[in-house]
Amino acid sequence: MKQLNRQNHASKRYPTKIMQFGEGNFLRAFIDWQINHLNKESGLNAGISIIRPIDYDALPLLNTQDGLYTTLVRGIDESGEATEQVDIIECVNEEIPVYKEFDKYMALAECETLNVIFSNTTEAGIEFIDTDKLGDAPAKAFPGKLTQWLYKRFNHFNGSADAGLMIIPCELIDYNGEKLKEIVMQYCQLWQLDEQFIAWINDSNHFCSTLVDRIVTGFPRSEHDALQTKLGYLDNFMVTSEYFHFFVIQGPKELEDVLCLKNTSLNIKVVDDIYPYKQRKVAILNGAHTALVPLAYMAGIEAVGEAMDDNLFTQYVEKLMFDEIIPTLNLPKDELVQFANDVIKRFRNPYIHHLLLSISLNSMTKFHTRILPQLLTFVEKHQQVPTLMAQAIAAQILMYRGTRDGQAIELSDSPQWMALFADVWQQHSEGTMTTQQVVESVLGASWHWEQNLNDVEGLTLAVTSSLAAFLNSGVRVELMRTLQA
Repeated sequence: MKQLNRQNHASKRYPTKIMQFGEGNFLRAFIDWQINHLNKESGLNAGISIIRPIDYDALPLLNTQDGLYTTLVRGIDESGEATEQVDIIECVNEEIPVYKEFDKYMALAECETLNVIFSNTTEAGIEFIDTDKLGDAPAKAFPGKLTQWLYKRFNHFNGSADAGLMIIPCELIDYNGEKLKEIVMQYCQLWQLDEQFIAWINDSNHFCSTLVDRIVTGFPRSEHDALQTKLGYLDNFMVTSEYFHFFVIQGPKELEDVLCLKNTSLNIKVVDDIYPYKQRKVAILNGAHTALVPLAYMAGIEAVGEAMDDNLFTQYVEKLMFDEIIPTLNLPKDELVQFANDVIKRFRNPYIHHLLLSISLNSMTKFHTRILPQLLTFVEKHQQVPTLMAQAIAAQILMYRGTRDGQAIELSDSPQWMALFADVWQQHSEGTMTTQQVVESVLGASWHWEQNLNDVEGLTLAVTSSLAAFLNSGVRVELMRTLQA
């Protein structure tokens, strides 16, 4: 078999319009995959120069395959059928290792066609390092490298507004664009850069915050040889991901024209504020995930897909989403319903094996951020406790007893929570603490919940009732009774 490269695979070269900090699986299966589709669907005609932002040689550069690689997109499509889509990504022009080819990286600042920057340097990448210097080759922190490059561009184009860019970070922190700009400004102060440059940053560049959503499962190690045989060529950079994708960019409407989004089938939105979409993802996707874990696991189920093959838990997830979560959210109902239906398909994805115990890591924090806001909103709007959310809390308390069918569960959470659960369940087993007192102790942990949840009318009773039923007859029997009521 021949190696995948431009000599063995006829492919188009595109002018460099995008610089991308980061060469990892996520960007290649999310951003670069979308740019590849925009080139073919809507005439974006954009090539990408990838910057390897850290100094390591453990993996070869994409240049060894002329920037070409394969994406395998797998999951449940709109018709509910399992699908696998194979694309050769052709939009990457080069990968520049910035620590070894700093001059080549800086030369990109003179590229007239370049108008967009994407990044994913991990959450730790958007940091300020006060020992970085303007003359470093390069600065250590990603925002420092970016400031060096922007200053070179500003000077080369004499501060022209037309040389400004759309800067679109994809790191998983809240309002990542605002945070990145804030740190760039810190470097401007540290390096005492001139006021005209600072004005150009503010007036001619847009730092766009984002919400990214796609599970990227990465390099298909166990299937690699078989896939190469199937595809008929060698590819050391192939990457797999789920079918679903969603990209929300908080930015100016002109970004739609810059990225040629008006004629695309891709799930990309340019909005004034990403918050409602972040809230939707956290509440519906993450909230349903978090609620499902203890219920399904304590019913003897090991993985998300297995739970979604069980009619009882499919009913639970659907009823939780549509009856208890969606009524608390402030977006058009049709958008919320569509997103919930997409999430259900994602949970059923046969190509992804999500172990419930793995997802349970630090679950108490997840209940705080993903379940509690919707629970409190539901109580405020309807003057009653949402039954299914209360059952999820009860199942979480049960799971944190630390045993299932007489076998120990390998739990992982903060020491404070682990100590509290060990204490209350020990007292419960000794008969010195009632089931309600166990619940009251957990809900009363104001150091975690930032309030005493026993003060939420009806919540203590609802959680206690469910927990008692779980202890008496099991999760499955109680859940069945609730859903049939």
